Amino acid sequence: MEPAAMARSPCSAISQASLPSAPLVPGRFAIRPSRRLTLTSPAAARRLVTRCTVGDKAEAEKPIEKRFPPFPTVMDINQIRDILPHRFPFLLVDRVIDYKPGEYAVAIKNVTINDNFFPGHFPERPIMPGVLMVEAMAQVGGIVMLQPEVGGSRENFFFAGIDKVRFRKPVIAGDTLIMRMTLIKLQKRFGIAKMEGKAYVGADLVCEGEFLMATGSE
Repeated sequence: MEPAAMARSPCSAISQASLPSAPLVPGRFAIRPSRRLTLTSPAAARRLVTRCTVGDKAEAEKPIEKRFPPFPTVMDINQIRDILPHRFPFLLVDRVIDYKPGEYAVAIKNVTINDNFFPGHFPERPIMPGVLMVEAMAQVGGIVMLQPEVGGSRENFFFAGIDKVRFRKPVIAGDTLIMRMTLIKLQKRFGIAKMEGKAYVGADLVCEGEFLMATGSE
């Protein structure tokens, strides 16, 4: 599931539904339901709208710190350290939040002002260097590559190349970088794989590219 994707509900279906072209009858509510929403009468539509309005109000009144669930943990930092050879200050993956063996991994990096690159990049405007975003994404790719499902070695992992890189928006201190690396093509005999990488902050795509990864003996 893409980081920006959210579960659809009848309420979201109402917000996206279009009104019929025919004029409305005064005092009645009409709505054209989407494929996922079936309303049998105007009365049913009114009840659903009322329920959604009450639910939205209750959500808005909830304290902001209680509105957003934490990211799930599929692999914590200790498990990541067992897989990746990187260590401080160059381990750029904090948690794996989704993973399908031999196919993809989704992980996060919490970008903080304490990261050692911010004093120089830049003192007055802390922006995460693009090359480190790419490195962080490659490390997520390494988590996929170094697993038995791909036939990788836990001892050696190489970033062999990158293509079609685009930086869409700056990543600054305080952001959470969400990275998805998907295995596109694998040459198991040679230990070489092509991967697609995308990185997000919230729903915004901030970086994307194609990665060439390699494992094996030196």
